[in-house]
Amino acid sequence: MSQPIKISVAKGDGIGPEIMDAVLSVFNAAQVPLEYEFIDMGKTFFEQGFGTGMTPAAKESVEHNGILFKGPMETPKGKGMKSINVTARKTWSTYANRRHFQSLPGVDTVFSRAGIPVDITIVRENIEGTYGGIEHLNTHDVAICRRIITRPGSEQVIRFAFEMARKEGFTKVTCAHKANIMKITDGMFLETFQRVATEYPEIQSNDIIVDDLAMKLVARPQEFQVVVLTNLQGDIMSDLCAGLVGGLGFAPSANVGDNISIFEAVHGTAPDITGKGVANPTSLLLSGLMMLRYLGFVKHAANIENALRYTLEQGVHTGDFGDRTIPSVGTTAFADAIIANLGKQPQFSKPREAVEGVSIFKKPQAPAGQKMMVSADTTEKKIIGVDVFIESALNGEELANLIGPVVPSSLKLTMISNRGTMVWPTGSVFTECVNHYRVRVEGETNPREIFAFLANLSDHLYVPSYEVLRQYGDKPGFSLAQGQ
Repeated sequence: MSQPIKISVAKGDGIGPEIMDAVLSVFNAAQVPLEYEFIDMGKTFFEQGFGTGMTPAAKESVEHNGILFKGPMETPKGKGMKSINVTARKTWSTYANRRHFQSLPGVDTVFSRAGIPVDITIVRENIEGTYGGIEHLNTHDVAICRRIITRPGSEQVIRFAFEMARKEGFTKVTCAHKANIMKITDGMFLETFQRVATEYPEIQSNDIIVDDLAMKLVARPQEFQVVVLTNLQGDIMSDLCAGLVGGLGFAPSANVGDNISIFEAVHGTAPDITGKGVANPTSLLLSGLMMLRYLGFVKHAANIENALRYTLEQGVHTGDFGDRTIPSVGTTAFADAIIANLGKQPQFSKPREAVEGVSIFKKPQAPAGQKMMVSADTTEKKIIGVDVFIESALNGEELANLIGPVVPSSLKLTMISNRGTMVWPTGSVFTECVNHYRVRVEGETNPREIFAFLANLSDHLYVPSYEVLRQYGDKPGFSLAQGQ
């Protein structure tokens, strides 16, 4: 038997402890060589004053063991607190969220009734994008969220998707994006995908607009194998895919980083059934199987998954799914049925086989300091202007007349937009505006001249923010307004 590996375990909130106990009972019966270090993490500990939702001892445990297995956790509402789950993923740089959506026997869906098997892996960037949570009120009517996409962050998650595909025998990786609209941010993600794809010539690669992906997933899910996306888009598509296979109760999740990885149930804490012993542990069990394979315990994972499939084929189910003519069982009884079927093979679906030659997990050495990720850059850069964001209830023409005299002679007022649409020097009287303008001033300049201009402008108008305009080689580092 392999030497036991110690992992940190957080049972979670609501039904978390019930389903975690059920899953660990299956692991123990299957003699998985794990040692559990239970930690204090979740809503209860936030309410006790721990702002991240975990105690210092819990944080130390995860960082020492490198693996966290966790139940669902609730973020208290209306208390200004960041999500416990998102905080954990970002703090420990688990940059790749992997969710595997596969048809299961006994789980009735539109596609199971049509005889169409679903087997899709979504790989979602997990750290940046809109989930950076960088937001500001620029005026009392206008809220701003910064969507941060980085080249190194994009490459991390995209390379993870291709490496996973290579190791597990997938033949196709698709990049979903909105680069037709967000040409710089999603454009960078797509450009990185296309560059990395050239290093994996044996894997077919293609890209798709994310809204087109949504339509095709519900119409022809069998066309997709691995799909890699940015954070928010990946979050939405993940839940859509969960709907294809029966819901979040059948959707495992892994958050993988270079040093720490988190395996968790992504469904809610279900307070309405907490303590009743009827919760479905399947999602957490499947997440646990992803963890076992990550740790190298592939034979144990295959044995448990085959027992789960056999159990489902026999009609055993909790109250949230399954044949209604067969009485449902509780959480513990469902786990006991899987335990009783260990060693059995499913009869109506392909048994899961253990991949040979997988090495046992070895915890990486802790980094000496925070890692700085910067890609090579030989591009010539120059400052060519500034976008100034202004609070004003004037119309575009009135605003231009007010700002024009303040612009230094070396620069030129070229465009004013409102909510992304140009309203000066040309525009339409039908364009409805809010009290927040982007004023573009262009001309080759330097930071000192820009700051002097901003100081003079602030004597006349409120300037909540600004962005320096830079040219990168022959490419502008900024977008045009609609209509420009």
